[in-house]
Amino acid sequence: MADTAPRLLVPRFGGGDPFHGTNGSTPHLGLDAAEETVSARLARAAAALAGDLAGLLDQALAPGEHGSTRDFLYAMARSAEDAAGAPPSAPHPVDLVAAAFGLSPVELDLVTLAGLPEEHEGYAGVLRTLHPRGEPRPTAGLAAQLLCATPADRALLRGVLESGAAVRAGVLRLGDEGPFWERTLLPADALWSALHGLDVWPAALTRVGGPVVAAGLDAWLALPECAAARAALAAGRPWTVLVSADDEGRALRRAAALVQSAGRAPARFTFAAQPPPDADRLASVHAAARGLVPVIALAPPDGPGAHTAPAFAAHDGPVVLCARTGGARVSGPRPVLEVPAAPLTPGAREAMWRALVPEVEDDAAVLAARYTVDPETARAAAEDARALAGLEGRPPAVHDVARGVRTRAGLALSSGVRLIRPTAGWDRLVLPGERAGQLREAIGRLMHQATVLDGWRFLSGRTGARGVRMLFAGPSGTGKTLAAEVMAQALGVDLLMVDVSRVVSKWIGETEKNLSEVFDAAENAQAVLLFDEADALFGKRTEVSDAHDRYANLETAFLLTRLERFEGLAVLSTNLRQNIDPAFLRRLEFVVDFPEPGPAEREALWRCHIPHGVPLGPCLNLRELAATYPVVGGLIRNAAVAAAFLAAAEGSPITAQHAVRAIRREYDKTGRAFPGLPSGMSAP
Repeated sequence: MADTAPRLLVPRFGGGDPFHGTNGSTPHLGLDAAEETVSARLARAAAALAGDLAGLLDQALAPGEHGSTRDFLYAMARSAEDAAGAPPSAPHPVDLVAAAFGLSPVELDLVTLAGLPEEHEGYAGVLRTLHPRGEPRPTAGLAAQLLCATPADRALLRGVLESGAAVRAGVLRLGDEGPFWERTLLPADALWSALHGLDVWPAALTRVGGPVVAAGLDAWLALPECAAARAALAAGRPWTVLVSADDEGRALRRAAALVQSAGRAPARFTFAAQPPPDADRLASVHAAARGLVPVIALAPPDGPGAHTAPAFAAHDGPVVLCARTGGARVSGPRPVLEVPAAPLTPGAREAMWRALVPEVEDDAAVLAARYTVDPETARAAAEDARALAGLEGRPPAVHDVARGVRTRAGLALSSGVRLIRPTAGWDRLVLPGERAGQLREAIGRLMHQATVLDGWRFLSGRTGARGVRMLFAGPSGTGKTLAAEVMAQALGVDLLMVDVSRVVSKWIGETEKNLSEVFDAAENAQAVLLFDEADALFGKRTEVSDAHDRYANLETAFLLTRLERFEGLAVLSTNLRQNIDPAFLRRLEFVVDFPEPGPAEREALWRCHIPHGVPLGPCLNLRELAATYPVVGGLIRNAAVAAAFLAAAEGSPITAQHAVRAIRREYDKTGRAFPGLPSGMSAP
């Protein structure tokens, strides 16, 4: 627009108050859309405003000046008037946004004006010629010329653009460059596409998709706190519901089910500890455009203390925040209702598995005892199990579900933790009957918790009652790690092996942080947690003579507390039982000694470590080897493998000479005196 052209004010509204929506006129986005599609209504509103802009140019420019521009705008206005679409099947996104934030007619027209360059490249070209800095967008001054009839209207418009409901909510933005009336009008990021009914979201928001699963949540949803939250959500009132759990991911999943149970649909997002600017307003606006309830998962704060959660002051409907227990501080005038999301009880988990995997209904109690996953993970695991079984043309079995859980639950492994997929079965473990019985008894404590703890109500209310803590004590090579793997395989879970040297840190507080992550990861996936060489971490506390002793004792105290409330199977392995702090021993359900094997066990170990079908020489007498060489299982395994390589190099079966050469090397490595050759065997 030429600087010398007269700037005529074009009355847009009648005699009412368009700035507060009390007059009888209709803004462009308020057009009757009874027979228009979502997208057609928005295009028609934009074209109607383009027609007003063409009229403004007619009055402001000399005849013939920018004729092609005016012709284009008039053509767009006429085409929109002639267009007709099918009746909408749901409220228009514009109506939803207007209702959510109480937008006035003028604010709806301002949103239309700000969205023109997003609607058509021709509108963007026209606006570029009118912008003082050549930007393809409208300015506050252009809005004033289109919408204001008097200086008083301009004053009101300025107030709307400075602090009106649309600006406060983030639906509309005003650039901060140049004088006020030359500042640019912008819609919220990706809002125009959303108003077209498209599933487009701002890049600054991290959305969480997928179905909402409520299987197994009936008892939780029936709690008084959930009932109150459902009432607030169903009424659509401006409440803030804070769902808290030991993990913000679990809180987010529960919150989605809570919203769905109230007859609403959630828009789920995750916010980082330092979210992008205006992330809360973007989430609010885009959720409102779709008629959804914003559900926000707040990441843990970087330092000590709690987050100050977004206030959502401009949002006139319910908002659900999800955080770790004690990790969020909610401020602002909106009423707040907290809903704790405790882990599912075994009974609820059993109901969940029955609903999600009816094919293995008889084993639902077994799945409930093994896996404390939430319904979303259980559903995904069930689908994986069906798909896997379908490839083989059979119904899914428990082991298919177990595989799916392992894959879906995932493990956020910290440094110093190694994941082992267990493969060893009971046939690989050679232990005296009493000690093997203790291992099976420990598994039974995990498998029968529903009966003892829930049905018979033993240890009611005690923290960590669902955990089993064990100490494996014995010389190196006696099968302690193998026993932990066998137990994990029997339970159908993974084994997490903790490298103590990498978990312990010289920095104050880092050791506790690392250990907390280890325990959390094991609990989330219900993995067996193995602390190898545990005496380095669970050793006896000392007299405090310096700061080092004091902080070492603090680490021990943290371990005592965290181990006691661990909800899973934790195994402490040590070669030096006497070095374990007695306070830990009192908290253990089982202490299993792994003695050096006797002759019968050693023979069984030789047979265990030589696979079936391997060619053996006639002179190889495993019973004689077991009687002659009193070594532990780890050395027998090494000797069996070494003997096999010696035999393969010679192209012969494994002979007594190969086995003796291999076992002699094991004696040399350990610095022990070699007992000599078996009777009747001559030196090679």
